[in-house]
Amino acid sequence: MELKKNPKANVGRNSSLYFAVGLALMLFLTNFAINYKTYDKSEIDIGQLNMEEELEEEIPITEQLQTPPPPPPPPPAAPEVIEIVEDEVEVEETVIESTEVDQETEIVEVEEVEVSEVEEDIEVPFAVIENVPVFPGCEKGDNNAKKACMSQKISQFVGKKFNTELASDLGLTGRQRINVIFKIDKTGNITGIRARAPHPGLEKEAARVIGLLPKMKPGMQRGKPVTVPYSLPIVFQVQD
Repeated sequence: MELKKNPKANVGRNSSLYFAVGLALMLFLTNFAINYKTYDKSEIDIGQLNMEEELEEEIPITEQLQTPPPPPPPPPAAPEVIEIVEDEVEVEETVIESTEVDQETEIVEVEEVEVSEVEEDIEVPFAVIENVPVFPGCEKGDNNAKKACMSQKISQFVGKKFNTELASDLGLTGRQRINVIFKIDKTGNITGIRARAPHPGLEKEAARVIGLLPKMKPGMQRGKPVTVPYSLPIVFQVQD
């Protein structure tokens, strides 16, 4: 059978080459289309800056406060009445004598001034004093023994002298307590008596009894007599 076509016109010979070229061209166009970017000119335009324009700053208008004028000065005080002294009246003048001395002035010798030491009235508590005050009859024993003897003697003395029937006369009942504070000064006498009780009558009676205490030997601190405060509670039961 006779061929009608020219063997040189066979387009299938280079089909693979054409396919590769076409594929590369399509990939190039696709990549270009994907990476192609467009911009809006209205957004890019930033305008033109005119440096010649002057910036005008608005200054706020402030209102100036007007201070009120100061008050007028007070009127001058009326002058005091001046008493006019007649020329005929003689006015006594005060003569001030001069205190300056000269070589002829006699100098009086001043005797030596004796400075006396003022003894301070020192108070030392009964619990810490070196040598406690000694109640008559409590001279024996050490410091603790003298303390115990003094407390016992004062309690016995107050128990004998205090009028316990006074509470019933004052209309008081039950257990009564009186707190008494006094001082044994550096001469051994009782001073500064103070009492606190439910009734002023009991306070007065307690002060009377403490004032009857005998004179004691004063307490000693560092070899010197001192004042020693002493507190004494008086407790008794009113008999119904």
